[in-house]
Amino acid sequence: MGGFRRAVRRAAYLSVPTAAAIGLTYYASPTFRDIVHQAAFPGSRTIDVPVRVRGPDGKAMRTNKKFPRLTDDAIEMRLKENALGQTTLRSNGLGAWRYQTAFLAANDGIEDAHAQALVERDLTPLAPPGDLLFFAIMDGHAGAHTSRLLSKALIPAVAAEMSALITSTRSLPPKTTSTLSYIKSFFVSGSGKSKDYEFDKDPTYVSAALRTAFSKLDSKIINAPINLLDHIESQKDETTKPHEHPLAKATLEPAMSGSCALLAMLDTSRRDMYVACTGDSRAVAGYWDQPRDGSPGYWRAEVLSEDQTGRNPNELKRMQSEHPADEADLVIQRGRVLGGLEPTRAFGDARYKWPREVGERLVQNLLPAGSTVRRVPNDLKTPPYVVADPVVTHRKLDFLPEHSSSTSPTVPPTASNSDVESTLKFVVLATDGLWDELSSKDVVGLVGGHLSGLRGDAITKSVIPVQETDTAKGVEGKTAIQRLQESNASSAVPETKWAFVDSHVGTHLIRNALGGADKEKLAWRVSLPPGVARRFRDDITVTVVWYEDGKPVLPDTSADAGEKVDGAPFKAKL
Repeated sequence: MGGFRRAVRRAAYLSVPTAAAIGLTYYASPTFRDIVHQAAFPGSRTIDVPVRVRGPDGKAMRTNKKFPRLTDDAIEMRLKENALGQTTLRSNGLGAWRYQTAFLAANDGIEDAHAQALVERDLTPLAPPGDLLFFAIMDGHAGAHTSRLLSKALIPAVAAEMSALITSTRSLPPKTTSTLSYIKSFFVSGSGKSKDYEFDKDPTYVSAALRTAFSKLDSKIINAPINLLDHIESQKDETTKPHEHPLAKATLEPAMSGSCALLAMLDTSRRDMYVACTGDSRAVAGYWDQPRDGSPGYWRAEVLSEDQTGRNPNELKRMQSEHPADEADLVIQRGRVLGGLEPTRAFGDARYKWPREVGERLVQNLLPAGSTVRRVPNDLKTPPYVVADPVVTHRKLDFLPEHSSSTSPTVPPTASNSDVESTLKFVVLATDGLWDELSSKDVVGLVGGHLSGLRGDAITKSVIPVQETDTAKGVEGKTAIQRLQESNASSAVPETKWAFVDSHVGTHLIRNALGGADKEKLAWRVSLPPGVARRFRDDITVTVVWYEDGKPVLPDTSADAGEKVDGAPFKAKL
């Protein structure tokens, strides 16, 4: 379990270098369409953005600030500079796992983050050989402190819980407070010996492991500054102020900042996929449905997560049930937690979790006098109002070969009780910056067309067969995408055209989110510098994961593609 131990040790890491960027200019909020219509006519080399500045008399006034339009080469460079990926060949040479990730900043200092780990499982008596693949994206807010920490600590935290589940022994400790151990205790016989139960095969226990990992990690983040201050005060050292302690800032910033997190774990040994969502990032699966009567096949989107915001009725109901009845109208105000935070689940965001007196004590002691911090919400009465507990979704990886104890992998049986043969082809994980611009159905069409080899600089979206189904709708927690869909449905708006010009599927999605075949629109949206761009869009991070069976065609490993090929089975052992 060497690889797992290395991963688990990283879970204790709870501080990363951070930097804060403070904007001094306030930008007005016209729509991007207004800006483009005003300034981005063909041939224009600058764009005027309305801003509010302080005049000589100290009063706020509006003026225009000019920003240059990037050259076509510079636009391509900005789109592609943060594209990466990997193809990992399986040991039998008959297939490969591929992932590609791309991101584009809108904030001056991107608040998104991502992480991935591909490892080979150790053989156990009860489980066939296989791999565990972890992919995670994080959408930070109020700074990048929490998201950066999660990019280093979330996967190791999940790995620690999965290690305990996979290597469960015949007996359990006599006393435990672990959620997983409590559940497993129901399988202990009267002699104190557990039955030969394959815990890592059962979605109930794997889901519990994921939820435990998320919640325990958030608890460490939230309690780190509390524990530090208690330790400092116990030393009774009056020569050093608490905020001068070298860990004061490193522990407080990830707790007071915040981040959504979305993690996909693929267990090829058990042929299972789990998606754990905390916040409003989204996971969407792309299926190819082939009717058995020989009629043309089509793509189908299935949303694997819900947007966890105050506009999600399920989240509103949950939060109202967790607080006294007299707070029913207070927990969500104007679609936000206590009127402030949009996601209802997140890591960090301690001002929604600490009791008021705890937060005030920490700020007074661990920050220098005069520091600017966000105030505690007025209606904070019975915290926590925000939790990191994820919603976990499970799906089978039926397209993978099924292992046998005595033979080589066999082809999975085909279901005969359906008129359609449905095959999972890929999974997309993305922060809400992508979903603000594209629907789940659009994303599946874009990825499906790309992986099918479609190429062209102006492809009408109707060319790609994507069936409208309830599984593509999910639960929308934001209003931007609804307005976009209504706009696209208008007869006055011409049908969207997409560009299929990128070898990297992540870059492909970002390009089409920001303009697609409309090169002028794309140019202006990409040209706006980070910080200014945040007035019109969010940071975008996207990861696409798929499996190629048979002998895969090796990917483009040029600098533009940003991908590498790993011929080894996987980098480490679990």
